[in-house]
Amino acid sequence: MYKGYVKRMFDFVFALILMPLILPLIVLCGFLIKLEDRGPVFYLGKRLGKDKKIFKMYKLRSMKVNAPDIRNEDGSTFNSDNDYRLTRMGKLVRKTSLDELPQLINVLIGDMSFIGPRPDLPEHINYYEGEEIRKLEVLPGISGYNQAYFRNSAEWKDRLKNDVYYVDNISFWLDVKILFKTIESIVFKKGIYVTSQQSNK
Repeated sequence: MYKGYVKRMFDFVFALILMPLILPLIVLCGFLIKLEDRGPVFYLGKRLGKDKKIFKMYKLRSMKVNAPDIRNEDGSTFNSDNDYRLTRMGKLVRKTSLDELPQLINVLIGDMSFIGPRPDLPEHINYYEGEEIRKLEVLPGISGYNQAYFRNSAEWKDRLKNDVYYVDNISFWLDVKILFKTIESIVFKKGIYVTSQQSNK
């Protein structure tokens, strides 16, 4: 019941409640992003959602315009505290997770949930093995088990294992634990960056 219906109802109601509170912060960040380099405020990246649906995920832009795509050896997105692609404002919104706030829009329209596996790039579906594809049985989340306990510090394959664990154990109380753990990881800035060796693709 919770996985099928109640969770989606909670997502929609809380997104409606939070939007008027969060919107001024998004506008402020957007103004500062625009002021820095006159580039677009939002980054709309294609992501892999529930049941293999491709959707556009909203984020505040944290990188310079036309920044190159850099990946880790496992194919995951490269993150680093000294990433030359980040703007000054981008470093701030990345460290504080403010860049994720526009994903409330995705929650409202039903592409995402507050809590769930973080969505992968569409091409990553070709690299899933065994049960890893089962992460697509639920809506992807703004935060999730990986983000709460490991942020970006876990390797991609380990994240997939954790995603399947979440799908198998999804419950209201697990979501509550993940929510509070996410807040803790943001406040103490744990695991923000991937430390594995990078490679260009």
